[in-house]
Amino acid sequence: MTDLVPFSLITLTSVLFIVDPIAAIPTYLVITRNETPAHRRSTALRACVAMTILLIVFAAIGRYIFQALGITLPAFRVAGGLILWLVALDMLRGERSTQEGRPELAEGETKEDVALTPLAIPILAGPGAISTALVLTGQAESWVHRLIVYGAIVITGLISYVSLLLGERLVFRLGQTGIRVLTRIMGLLLAAVATQFVLSGIRDAMTG
Repeated sequence: MTDLVPFSLITLTSVLFIVDPIAAIPTYLVITRNETPAHRRSTALRACVAMTILLIVFAAIGRYIFQALGITLPAFRVAGGLILWLVALDMLRGERSTQEGRPELAEGETKEDVALTPLAIPILAGPGAISTALVLTGQAESWVHRLIVYGAIVITGLISYVSLLLGERLVFRLGQTGIRVLTRIMGLLLAAVATQFVLSGIRDAMTG
C-alpha cells in the first residue's frame, strides 16, 4: 500500500499535465466562437467524454499491444519518455505544436462539429497523452494500480470539462500571459516525469 500514494500522484500529474486543458482553452474558444452557449457546453462535454474513453481504451489494451508487437515495457518507457520530452519542451516555450497547430485550428474553424476532432483528438488526447496512458498501465503491477490509472484519466476528463466551461472566465482572469506561465510550469514538471520514464526504462533494460 505504501507505493500507491506516490504512484497515484505521478499518474494523475502525468495524465493531467500532458492533456493540459488550461492551455487548450484559447483554441477551444476560437473553434466554438460561432456556437451558442448551450451548444458550446455540449461540445465540451462530448470532447472530454471522447478523450476519456479513448485514453481508457488505450490504457486497457496497452499490454496486449506490447505483446502483439513484441515490444518490451522498458523500450516503450524510453520511447514514451522521449515523446513526453518533446511535448514538455513545447510547453516550456508556451506552445502546443505537438497537439495543436495551424492545421487543427483551420480544421476547427471550418467544421460544424469540432467535439471529436480536432478538440478531443488531438488537442486534448494527442500522441503524448496516449503514450502516457500506455506506459502507466504497462508499469501497473496490480489491478489496483490499473484502477488508479483509469481513475486519473476520469479525473482529468472532469477537470478538462470544468476548465473548458470556465474558459472565458479563466482567459479573462489569467490572460494569455497567465495561461502561458501555467503551461510552462506544467511543462517543467512534465519534463521531470519524462526523465523518470527514460531513466526507469534504461534501468529496467539493464537489469532485466
